[in-house]
Amino acid sequence: MSKRRTLIAEPELVTLLQQRDQRGFTLLYDNYSGVLYGIILKIVRSEETAADVMQEAFIKIWKNIEAYHAVKGTFFTWILNVARNTAIDKIRSQDYHQSSQNQPLDNFVGIVEQENPIEMHVDAIGVRQMVSGLKPEYRTLIELVYFQGYTQAEVAEELAIPLGTVKTRVKAALTQLRSLAAGLTALLLVWI
Repeated sequence: MSKRRTLIAEPELVTLLQQRDQRGFTLLYDNYSGVLYGIILKIVRSEETAADVMQEAFIKIWKNIEAYHAVKGTFFTWILNVARNTAIDKIRSQDYHQSSQNQPLDNFVGIVEQENPIEMHVDAIGVRQMVSGLKPEYRTLIELVYFQGYTQAEVAEELAIPLGTVKTRVKAALTQLRSLAAGLTALLLVWI
């Protein structure tokens, strides 16, 4: 059973972190670890490395919370950039290049399977292409929710739009995608 997240407003969370309150760190981890891990994993492409980078990113957030300023953007955007930059620094590092060059053959089997899985990827069935045909406001939401792992609440916060609007647009986008998929299916049946 998954742990329920405790929702907290960004200013409150930032205050807790600035006060070095351990509860702030716990709330930070509980609320953002999933999405940050997903972003990091897309960059480093190794679960083990992603876990290390995520730990490093959370330490940077904790130690450098004073560098965050609300006038420059949302807290979520700031921590996302910290995680992304930490991941990019990792793959650019000399250690990373050396360790990836000296891996046993068994490790590459997993990498090949990850990059070329037997199951069909979303890209393989044309979903990304269908998404690119959506209205821009729908496309952005689908990209964030389904391809980048944001929750609808995080999308609402990130885009500064009401949660109800996000839910309505996601539902409309999915309806439009179903129509596009039905049209594609009909077209394929004609060809077969």
